[in-house]
Amino acid sequence: MKTHRFGLILGAVLAALFVAFWIWQTPGNLQKLSSAEVDAYLHKLEGKLPGNPAEQTAFLARMRAFGLADDGCAVYMLNAMRYYPELKRGPGMEGVRGTPAEANATYEKAVMPILFRLGAYPLFGGETMEIRADGKAHSNLDGFDPAIDDWSRILVVRYPSRRAFFELLTDPQWLKFAPYKIAALEIALVPASGQVVIPDLRWVVGGACLIVFLGAGWLRAARRHRNSLR
Repeated sequence: MKTHRFGLILGAVLAALFVAFWIWQTPGNLQKLSSAEVDAYLHKLEGKLPGNPAEQTAFLARMRAFGLADDGCAVYMLNAMRYYPELKRGPGMEGVRGTPAEANATYEKAVMPILFRLGAYPLFGGETMEIRADGKAHSNLDGFDPAIDDWSRILVVRYPSRRAFFELLTDPQWLKFAPYKIAALEIALVPASGQVVIPDLRWVVGGACLIVFLGAGWLRAARRHRNSLR
């Protein structure tokens, strides 16, 4: 029994790690959002978002439609951002300071821990490459419409569920720092389903744990075999 104790303990630790990671990546998405839950989330947002009332009303209407169409699957959120020349001013944004890039950096730094707690994480994020043409800087190689050009930053975030996205937007810490993002940039916030993505990290971690377990067992068995030959 002693010869197998290490393997049993290591297996139990790795299994616990895998289960913990699985739960972290599957918080609350076992059930689809109900109409009552969506309305409860939106009620928490009413009157608390920065910007003019008309913009808030339009945003909440789209959020409601997004929530009611919940399929229980993960969401890949494309954030295409375009910095303002200078900070935008409006209701709820009076205390934001710095350049637009600095304000957005403040927002992302504050919000990242909330994302991880909810099982969400960025798959990719970075500043766009500057393309100099016609004496101007552009970001789009294949477009001449200003509405789809001059992006400043791209971010793709994976949410384990639509519920996690609603949890983010109603978190008091998010509401505290949302004015920094709204004041800093225009944004196209586009949810997408995961048709072609890297392997689900739950299975990556599970596979890694299994490899470590089997590798450790093989090394111990090889060591015992060498010792028995001496």
